[in-house]
Amino acid sequence: MVIENCLCKDLNIFSSKSLTCANEHHPMDVRIQRKQTGDQNWDLSGKQQVWTYESTRSETTIGEYAHYQEQYYNTDTTSFDSGNVPAGQLHQSQILFPANDPEGQSKVIKFATNGDLSDEIKWAVQLAELQKLPEFMKVASEMNMLSYIDHTISGVNSVQLYMKVAGCRTPGHQENNNFCSVNLNVGPEDTEWFAVPNRYWGVLNSFCSKYKIDFLSGTWWPVLDDLEKEGVPVYRFLQRRGDLVWVNPGTPHWVQATGICNNVSWNVGPVTGHQYRMAMERYEWCKMRCVKSIVPMIHLSWNIARFVRVTDAILFAQLKECLTRSLLFCEYQMKRLKDEGIVISWHGRSDREPAHYCTVCQVEVFNILFVSSKNSKGEHYVLCEQCTRATDISIHEHKVLNQFTIEELKVVLNGLDLHCI
Repeated sequence: MVIENCLCKDLNIFSSKSLTCANEHHPMDVRIQRKQTGDQNWDLSGKQQVWTYESTRSETTIGEYAHYQEQYYNTDTTSFDSGNVPAGQLHQSQILFPANDPEGQSKVIKFATNGDLSDEIKWAVQLAELQKLPEFMKVASEMNMLSYIDHTISGVNSVQLYMKVAGCRTPGHQENNNFCSVNLNVGPEDTEWFAVPNRYWGVLNSFCSKYKIDFLSGTWWPVLDDLEKEGVPVYRFLQRRGDLVWVNPGTPHWVQATGICNNVSWNVGPVTGHQYRMAMERYEWCKMRCVKSIVPMIHLSWNIARFVRVTDAILFAQLKECLTRSLLFCEYQMKRLKDEGIVISWHGRSDREPAHYCTVCQVEVFNILFVSSKNSKGEHYVLCEQCTRATDISIHEHKVLNQFTIEELKVVLNGLDLHCI
């Protein structure tokens, strides 16, 4: 979808030069990778294609990476092989290309990722430009359920920046909690996308398990021949300058730059029953795998009930069930703790306070917080009840805090209604 002309957008404000002028010292994460063609992923020996994708981490700034892009553009790419990595850019121990490289893949490249553009003062011009998008695509909108989280989650309900040279890869993944995503290529060159329909994600998960890669937290790059043998269709296309890619709920995808370009991206949650079900299914699977759910779905569900005029019957039924279960659990938990003589202290919740997660099992902890004594860094941390009882320290020695009253939650649940359009 080319949007620059039809929406009168000025993509030049996202160019490396403009971003450097705006905030050249803004931090970026870096992935140090091996340059390969998009349809191949060789192991370190260069003898076979594999699903595991290796990279190492570092840090940079927008200004430093913009200089790297310029240097890459002005220099033949062969200068970025094992023998000619510019001083200070990469330690020899970090080089990850194969010893035997018949495909000529042994070129080290850097990918600047996770640039947080959430600061509305620093990035006022850039964020204002994105307001020209249709309402359902905007970072903050009544049509985006992620806008009701009420605190910033980087890259989810805020804009993230990616700066690339040819060969930079975003490995295979589904979006956080299977939400949709918007990705805008601001150029100057292209990015190549690979995507698989959601119903085939289990096949990709099976391949990851076969090769001992964690589907949720590991880094993987599918071997296309494997997918073809399993009858998995793969969509493959180029995203040119000005193209906007909309990723539907739960769509597995992986991306590689074919030239120097910058991208901005964020997640979107259409206020529909289908999107909510997909997000909750992934939320429950994350709990089973002891993987943190990036989106706190219980916290979000209560806020949707508070602030959204629900018109989708399926969404209404799912919300009603989720919140009823959440309320009953809170009532049961508080009664049981009081019966044990455990003091529950009122804590409340401050504006824009992030949702809480158990430090041990990573599950979202809603309403009743079990707070430990200070750790070795002098910090307090939150546990869920199950992990609190599993510690050597008596539950009576933990501080138990309450954020919402039962009466308050009942008012929210009773106020949830299905409205006609």
